[in-house]
This record gives sequence, C-alpha cells and structure tokens, in this order.
Amino acid sequence: MSVNTRIRSVLHHPDAAVSSLPEPTAPSVPAPSGIERPKDQQKARALGITSATGLVIGSIIGTGVFTMPAVLAGAGTSSLLVLLVIAIGAMLLAVLFGQLTKRVPNSDGGLYAYARHEFGDFAGYLTGWCYWVQAWAGNAAIVSSWVLYVDALFGLKHPAGMTNWGIALVGLWVPAVLNLSGARQMAWFQNVTVVLKFVPLLFVGVVGWFFVKTANFGPFNASGGSLYSAIGIAAGVALFSFIGVEVAAITAKRVKDPVKNVGRASVLGTAAAAILYLAVSAAVMGLVAHKTLAGSTAPFVPAFEAIFAHWSWAGKLIAALAVVSGIGALNGWTLVTAEVSRAPALDGLFPRQFAWTDRKNTAWFAVLVAAILPSILMLWSYTTKTGLTVFIYLIDLAVVTVAIPYFLSACAQLAYLASGRRAVHGIRLTRDLAISIAAVLFSTWVAMASGYAAVYDAMLILFIGIVGYVFLKVRRERAGLVAEPEDRPSATAS
Repeated sequence: MSVNTRIRSVLHHPDAAVSSLPEPTAPSVPAPSGIERPKDQQKARALGITSATGLVIGSIIGTGVFTMPAVLAGAGTSSLLVLLVIAIGAMLLAVLFGQLTKRVPNSDGGLYAYARHEFGDFAGYLTGWCYWVQAWAGNAAIVSSWVLYVDALFGLKHPAGMTNWGIALVGLWVPAVLNLSGARQMAWFQNVTVVLKFVPLLFVGVVGWFFVKTANFGPFNASGGSLYSAIGIAAGVALFSFIGVEVAAITAKRVKDPVKNVGRASVLGTAAAAILYLAVSAAVMGLVAHKTLAGSTAPFVPAFEAIFAHWSWAGKLIAALAVVSGIGALNGWTLVTAEVSRAPALDGLFPRQFAWTDRKNTAWFAVLVAAILPSILMLWSYTTKTGLTVFIYLIDLAVVTVAIPYFLSACAQLAYLASGRRAVHGIRLTRDLAISIAAVLFSTWVAMASGYAAVYDAMLILFIGIVGYVFLKVRRERAGLVAEPEDRPSATAS
C-alpha cells in the first residue's frame, strides 16, 4: 500500500493536500492559509485520466505485496481465485465511487463526503473515524512487513519481539520526521522508491515465469481446515492489497472532469493492479517450493534466489529494494493519515487539534499522532505475536476498519437509488442497484472473512469513536454550530 504519486504532487505543491479537503464549517477552527482560492481552482485540477489512473495504481500497490505470496501460500492455490474475486469486488467499488462522485455536490474527501451527504454528520464522522483508524493501523501492517525484510537484509534469525519493535520505530518515525520537515526536495526520494518497488515486481511477474516449476505449486487447499478457512486466510491479505482504490475519489478536487474521470481512473487502476498481483503471486508460488514459501517471512528473497541460482547476492538485493521502497510507502501513508483526519477536523467533526498546522502548512499534530498510535500498536503486537502472524493480524484489523467506510458508501448510494430521487429508471436503475447491493454484500463478507478477533477489536474501536462523537456534538451545540434536539417540556423541567 503506498501513495507515492500522491506525495510527489503534495511535495511540489504543499497546499494541494489541503485543497482537496471540504471547506470548513466550524468558525472555531481557522482554515489553513494553504486552502486554494477560487481563482486557483482550475489550476488545481492537474490530474488527467492518465495521471489519476497512475495515482490509483501507485496507491494500491505497496509494500504488502512483498509479503502477500507467503500468506496466500498458507491457503493454497485456491487463494489465487480468492484474489481474483477480491479484484472484481474492488472494481465494483471503483465503479460505485465513480457514481457517487457524479452526484454528490461536494465529494472532496471521498468516502467521508459520501456518507455525510446522504446520512448526515454522524455517519460522516463514523466513516472518517474508521478510515483514519484503518490508515494508521495499515501503517502498522506496512511496517510489520517492512521489518521482515529488514531482518532478511541483515540476516536476523528469530529476533526478539523488542528488537523488531525497535526496527519498526525506525520505519514509523523516519517518515514522520520527513513529513514534519516539509522539505520539497523529498519528491526525488518518492520517485526513487516508486522505481525500486515496481522494477522487481515487474521482473518477477514477467521474467520469473521462465523459471517456474509446476511441482512447486501447493495443494488447492493448504489451510489444514475447510475450504472456507482457506478463503478466510486469503481474503484479508487480498483486500488489504487493494486498499487505495478510493484514492481518486478522495482527491476528486484535483482530477480534471472528476464526473467522468474518477470512475474511469479507479476502474483502470484497479484492473492494472489486479493483473500485476495475479501475475506476481502466481509466479512466486511457482518459483519457491510450497513448504518453503508458506514458512517464509520474506518470500521475494527465495524467489529471486531461484531466478539467480548462482548469484548469492540476489536475496540481499531484493531485501534492500523492499526496505527502501517500504520507507517510501510509509512516508506517503503517514501524510495521508494526517490528511484524512484534518478533513473532518476542518468540518468540526474531529478534534480541532488535527487541523493545527505550522508555518509550512504541515498538520504537525496529526503527523505525530499518525506515528505514535501505530508505534503503540506494534509494541502490543510484538509482545503477543511473532513473525508473519503480526502482519496477518494487522491486515485483518485494517481490512475490517476500511470495510465499514466501504459499506457506508455503498449504503449511501443504495439509499439514493431506493428513494426514487433519481429520474433514470429501467435497465440503468437495475444495473446501479445491482452494483450497490453487490458492494454492500462484498463489504459485509470481507469484514466477516477477517475473523472474529479482528471484528471484535474493530467493534471496540467503533465504540470508542462513538464516545468521542458525543463530546464533539456537545461542543458543536454549545458553539451554535448545530441545532440542539428539541426535548419534551416536561423532560426539561424535571
């Protein structure tokens, strides 16, 4: 999961990150000076269909792909079919986000804006809250994958949990410092990490097939349980790998002709990522013996060693490439985590501290929180789990928390279609209803497939968010920003 394309544009134009956010409604939270003026709005729409598609591809394909083949191998070759089904589901979501962008007047912020438009502030808050949690929990998942390649690079065999936590802190806080510096020259670093990420993936996905051995492919169901268990193992990592399909919708204000291009870019980008995922994952399964692959924490290392059988440095090379590209991914998602909390903060639907900016227009408080929370989560994870199980748990948690915003967005479109507000009927209405219902069912199934533990933890996070909304609502009512509900006179007098 990475957002390198997004970061390059932000580093060159720091105010662009804020220009894609909703206009503030709470006078108590001053708008940052970087918010674009009306005369700059046309200039801000810098992303055509090609650039927007590249943004989606760069946001979907991230560091998790370097660990994904090992998790899929644990489920068996059936996981490739699961990956294909998840890809189709992700493309349905891409179509859905394009439809929502067409009809929601102010779609800046994407999922948050859709839910708020259809269901009001509370639903918008819950969507923003869950997506923000997914963002920093996803950073924890990314850094857990990154740590495994750091271990492989330096030859650390069975390191202690606290050792890996120390490595994870480096992966989380170096990007935080880079974001706080606000240095524009970091754009070159993002360009380098993009290349270092895609070159080995394309190499394995194309050249790797010439070294594939059919004997390496494991059984259809390698989970040791039912086929449904195998599907559950593969579903979490598969959907986690497609998080980012919504990025074009979130940055709609910067896309030229968003009514047309957001949906197209989302579908094209998701399709391209799906093809690469399938090609790379299947190739790695054929390059590495199944038992070795299922037990590997850095599966691209033995894959490269299989291709370059007589080159002892091949495994270290791919480990180094994964480490450097991982820092780039974490750098990007640290910024995105800060920005997705600043958006509702500007609307008064998040603590105002998340809208605090420094003289460089950096949301410094949000950046610090975006590093502190995954640091704490990683400490807890490494004291209760080890190796690949840390990555699997974190991706399941991230998947459940992102499934909720996906679910609410699908319900927003479904409510609109069922209300009869749309003038179009017949086959088009049937088509759009089918897409919305499929997206609702898909989001529900993904949450269920993540496992009881992840759903349980996500529910606790949701409850904490609701309690937080109570205090935000009280503050907004006292400030006169929203109307107080009318109670019965007898109730207020008693």
